[in-house]
Amino acid sequence: MSEPLHTLVAACRHEESIKKSRFLAQAAPAASPEQALAFVREVSVADATHNCWAYRIGQDYRFNDDGEPGGTAGRPILQAVESQGCDRVAVVVTRWYGGIKLGAGGLARAYGGTAAECLRVAERVAIVAMARLGLSCDFAELALFKARLRELGAEITREQFDADGVTLGFELPAQRVAEVETRIADLSRGRIAVRRMD
Repeated sequence: MSEPLHTLVAACRHEESIKKSRFLAQAAPAASPEQALAFVREVSVADATHNCWAYRIGQDYRFNDDGEPGGTAGRPILQAVESQGCDRVAVVVTRWYGGIKLGAGGLARAYGGTAAECLRVAERVAIVAMARLGLSCDFAELALFKARLRELGAEITREQFDADGVTLGFELPAQRVAEVETRIADLSRGRIAVRRMD
């Protein structure tokens, strides 16, 4: 099984000087491309030489060299995100030019290295795949089912009452689905089945 991907607990930053140029990496969790681009706009420094960036959110990713030679900034930042096992993350590396040219390889190492170090020292949390499920039960069973679901780490997201009883919607870590299906079937003596909602 592959290592779980991680996102950041909070925004973080890391700064280094490389041949008189100052590089500031800032990273933050991002749940959507819109959130990632908002972070890029928020932390980009108007009077800096370059604000290069990258984000990855699942299969969605983008990067930008902001005037640096093609492939020397945005792509190395994205590679840093991937090599650090991160997802749902945006990174901006701001450069203030110090008068010494770094060359293509030097730029790629500076941007990628600063981004990687920022992510390396950041507080991270594993991304847990969640499953959305539902079940219908009688009013009398509601308290019992809700208590058992919470014990299994489920979060109740919906309760809908009608003449026949209650329909519950809930989320829980995907690896616990089979356990919940078994527990609900046992509690209801096979009368109630858990449905997948996603």
